[in-house]
Amino acid sequence: MRYECRYITAVNGLIPWDEIAAGTLVEVVTGGKPRLETRFRACWTADALHVRFDCEDDHVVATMEQRDDPIYEEDVVEVFLDIIGTGKVYYEFELSPRGVEFDALIHNRLNGHKEVDVAWDAKGLHTAVSDGVDGWKHYELRIPFADLLVGREEERVPRHGVRWGWNLYRIDDDIEGNRHYWAWSPTGKVNFHIPQRFGTLVFVSE
Repeated sequence: MRYECRYITAVNGLIPWDEIAAGTLVEVVTGGKPRLETRFRACWTADALHVRFDCEDDHVVATMEQRDDPIYEEDVVEVFLDIIGTGKVYYEFELSPRGVEFDALIHNRLNGHKEVDVAWDAKGLHTAVSDGVDGWKHYELRIPFADLLVGREEERVPRHGVRWGWNLYRIDDDIEGNRHYWAWSPTGKVNFHIPQRFGTLVFVSE
């Protein structure tokens, strides 16, 4: 799977989201239609990757308040970035409906064991959550390239044609307490940490 991430010039810091191509999330195991719709868009500027989720939501579960709390146990959207493409080290960014952030550097041994370094922080990470009409919620993440530490500089700061491994996810609890797991690139399991199933983020500036 492939998503073309366009370079844009933000005017007064504003991203023209309506001009950016949207993708959708599907059921993480089967790739089937999810219970609720989740659209996403991504673009890049000179210094950051920008990701937006638009989420249909009929029941919000979000009680946690502190950065790096286990917000993945409640409603959340997630961005995984593998800038080297080996699947061994990648970044995880999460955002809850309350605007609580979780960021971590993942060391995946590819044998089922992974180390989650929550002591690592993207210091320039900026996020926002807003309510839309008819129960929709909107999530935005600005991930600075300067905060990405793994790999050579030319891998961490993209140019036209550069490819990163990535995946996008959402976890949603319904009103009956059932958990639903959705992804851009299905992993075949209720497990987001399968980098072999990540798709490709292609940076485009021409």
